[in-house]
Amino acid sequence: MTARELDAAGITDPALREAYAHCRRLNAHHGKTYFLATRLLPLERRPAVHALYGFARWADDIVDDLESDAPPERRRALLADLHHHLAEGLRSGESPEPVVRALAHTAVVHDIDHHHFTDFMTSMTSDLEVTDYPTYEDLRAYMHGSAAVIGLQMLPILGTVVPREQAAPHAAALGEAFQLTNFIRDVGEDLDRGRVYLPADLLAAHGADRSLLLWSRATGRRDRRITAALRAAADLTRSVYRLAAPGIPMLDPVARPCIRTAFILYGGILRAVEEDGYAAVHRRAVVPRRRRAAVALDGLVRLAAARVTASRPGRPDDPPPGHQ
Repeated sequence: MTARELDAAGITDPALREAYAHCRRLNAHHGKTYFLATRLLPLERRPAVHALYGFARWADDIVDDLESDAPPERRRALLADLHHHLAEGLRSGESPEPVVRALAHTAVVHDIDHHHFTDFMTSMTSDLEVTDYPTYEDLRAYMHGSAAVIGLQMLPILGTVVPREQAAPHAAALGEAFQLTNFIRDVGEDLDRGRVYLPADLLAAHGADRSLLLWSRATGRRDRRITAALRAAADLTRSVYRLAAPGIPMLDPVARPCIRTAFILYGGILRAVEEDGYAAVHRRAVVPRRRRAAVALDGLVRLAAARVTASRPGRPDDPPPGHQ
């Protein structure tokens, strides 16, 4: 499938094709939910999405890889090196680093604002120093670079049926909703990294704090205050999904099945956490494979319908998600 995607996107240079293929492998290995949704995009748009994910994954691995024993100074040096390659790649369109080369090509082809990438690197760098967030607003400032800009990077690739600036706030909100979902699911693993992404004021509202989370992680014992805080965090995240939802019908109809599928699959992670009794401090909740497959199948049906509609000029756009 990789060759077909690259051919459809008009990517012919052998080194560039290998760079995109490398990004695709990163997406397939690390981003199972996102990769599944990406396969619902038209062939020619997939390589660009793989490039965005591959770069984000590389930076995230430098900062967060639990299997690496690299000290903070080494991680900081690696991240600075990546930042250098990024700046040079965006300036010249070339890079010896495959992930940066694919990203730079994608940025040119789709005219993606370079500030989105530098904002992303700013948040990645802060992960080396910041270990908690006093308020939700503090967390949102971090998520602008770590998540919202991912949604903004995607818009030129997906295409819109409205002016891009109209869809942008919803795309940013969807990036935040996905990341908040990951924060809830991965709260235990993040504790192992020395970080707490759940805002301290949200935890305190339910009688919880970092020390209680650490105690629960270390002892394997549950606490109703943590459960209440995680439930509140899930409710907050669902409110962000509601802000994001109106943006899906603003997308190019053939791109909507992909994003709608990601929307449902990530929302399903919250459901899985709830069904697991909000035990995220101790284990990662998993969406059942059968449920994921059903959502993907629905996405395929919607994609086929969108392609038929797109081939018939004058047909109305698909109705908004949730109204079909």
